[in-house]
Amino acid sequence: MSDPIDNPTQDTPLETSLARLEEIAKALEKGDLPLEDGLKLFEEGVALARRLEGRLADAEMKVETLLRGASGDERVVPYQGPGGASAGPGGAEEQK
Repeated sequence: MSDPIDNPTQDTPLETSLARLEEIAKALEKGDLPLEDGLKLFEEGVALARRLEGRLADAEMKVETLLRGASGDERVVPYQGPGGASAGPGGAEEQK
């Protein structure tokens, strides 16, 4: 069986996937890889970033659904980050 660090999937913990993406970025930033190795890492990083983006979007939708269900109305309340700043595009406005 392959190591989840080398072959991340939907079942891989988010933190593990993020750590792998950071490893890839550091290796590419060093700039000392042969072209083919660099391209393989870049391809892995892009695929991993896309999977992570999808997982984060799914989590955001779940949170919005839970907030909507808990409040009993149809408003979606975006996440307010530290200091009350909205984490998503569109600012802190409520969406209907």
